Amino acid sequence: MLEIKNLHARIAEDGTEILRGVNLTVKAGEVAAIMGPNGSGKSTLSYVLAGREDYEVTEGDILFNGESILEMDPAERAAAGIFLAFQYPMEIPGVATMEFLKVAMNAQRKVRGEDELKIPELMKRVRAAADELQMDMSMLKRPLNVGFSGGEKKRAEILQMKLLEPKLCVLDETDSGLDIDALKVVADGVNALRSPDRAVLVITHYQRLLEHIVPDTVHVLYRGRVATSGSKELALELERDGYAGLVGEAA
Repeated sequence: MLEIKNLHARIAEDGTEILRGVNLTVKAGEVAAIMGPNGSGKSTLSYVLAGREDYEVTEGDILFNGESILEMDPAERAAAGIFLAFQYPMEIPGVATMEFLKVAMNAQRKVRGEDELKIPELMKRVRAAADELQMDMSMLKRPLNVGFSGGEKKRAEILQMKLLEPKLCVLDETDSGLDIDALKVVADGVNALRSPDRAVLVITHYQRLLEHIVPDTVHVLYRGRVATSGSKELALELERDGYAGLVGEAA
């Protein structure tokens, strides 16, 4: 589903190179974890996948379902089925959460050639998803993420993901700022979306998230490259031994 080939990317403003030849393949139905020390390029990789304009691809390619997405803008990538859950979701004053969900869902449906959702059906779907994530419906009447706690913002992100049903879910340190209870709720929401025709890319520092979202593969990013890959046991080794030995081998 996702194939990243020799991907090089830099910060557009100052030219600082962050990704230095990333090669990675994620198959449909697979949950892949990306781990690595601070500054290794994990979040940059998620931004580049989503098409954030602050970053410039200088070499390589990103194939999604066999087609390059480098010339697609963020909206086109979202319409194609790529979803990014942010580490720090932005607050958007003046935009009601429910209105945001309605516009986003119907925009996706239009691309897919489906009819616009009527209000009763929209409310039914949103209410069911909110119940699964233990979200109070009153939250959805507030401006998007404004005044939300860290856990509420992450729940709102997963709610969007459940309703939009993307083909590729990219989770950029979704566990950041979550307590144990919120972490489990969010993880359960992600696990409910696992399916043979969807892939999930989980970016995290810690094994604790991977205790709840068990990955099929683990990839370690170091100095802008994938230094090593393995099964879920690799995350346990990193939790036990840290990155020092691995970083020494890859340096």
